[in-house]
Amino acid sequence: MSFIHGDGVQDVVITGENGTIDGQGDVWWNMWRQGNLKFTRPNLVEFVNSRDIIISNIIFKNSPFWNIHPVYCSNVVVRFVTILAPRDSPNTDGIDPDSSSNVCIEDSYISTGDDLVAVKSGWDEYGIAYGRPSSDITIRRVSGSSPFAGIAIGSETSGGVENVLAEHINLYNTGIGIHIKTNIGRGGYIKNITMSHVYMEDARKGIKISGDSGDHPDDKFDPNALPLVRGVTVRNVWGVKVLQAGLIQGLRNSPFTDICLYDINLHGVTGPKTSPWKCSDVSGFAHQVSPWPCSQLSSSNQQGSCTSYSSY
Repeated sequence: MSFIHGDGVQDVVITGENGTIDGQGDVWWNMWRQGNLKFTRPNLVEFVNSRDIIISNIIFKNSPFWNIHPVYCSNVVVRFVTILAPRDSPNTDGIDPDSSSNVCIEDSYISTGDDLVAVKSGWDEYGIAYGRPSSDITIRRVSGSSPFAGIAIGSETSGGVENVLAEHINLYNTGIGIHIKTNIGRGGYIKNITMSHVYMEDARKGIKISGDSGDHPDDKFDPNALPLVRGVTVRNVWGVKVLQAGLIQGLRNSPFTDICLYDINLHGVTGPKTSPWKCSDVSGFAHQVSPWPCSQLSSSNQQGSCTSYSSY
């Protein structure tokens, strides 16, 4: 059970004058590392089937697992929070809206051992069967550090993810700045995603959109359940000391389409040069991207596919 847990609740406010909720997660982390866990590690805060929730002005630290997890929720606001965990703490995601709608995450600092913000919607055949998407999610003015992703979509996206806007994000000492990830067997879709005005410094990879991320809960997943990834716009990104600019790896039988990059400059460690992009099974558009991305992204956007998806 999560430390703070609500199921089927409405009109909830969790707030304080930047007081601290300490999950004392190192006991759980050590059991996980040693393989002694008989149960799933708890979240620090989790709401299920709930609505109209505000979480603000609190410091969360050392969660055993994900920190803030609204699942099957609507109308959720998380603002002015600080989330802290050691870089080597396992699965300590900051905020993970999961099969939830109308979520706003803003004005917060997150430094943990896993993705800072990760939008999810269910896992393989179970998420496909339940079929509840994440939609209408805004992430803005968030900064922080992580050995994994700054802003992530997935990899559990079997219920579908759409209409996500992340803007004015500042990332430092990060594994991957922007990571959109799914896998064979996930099914579902990722569409109408916009990432804008992102600054990153000391990143292993700037932008990654991949179809081979994440494991499976069991061997019952359907290998023919291929995800749809369409309408992803990334614009106004500036990176300093970025080891590899980007990787876009679609699926042979479900290529990623309408992937649009605008005004992106990712500097390498020793100067303006950085490792080149790597792409496969992808189509889209690129404009003023340095270093220049892969040939699969056209420099002419005659059909206007990008603008039709980036208006959210």
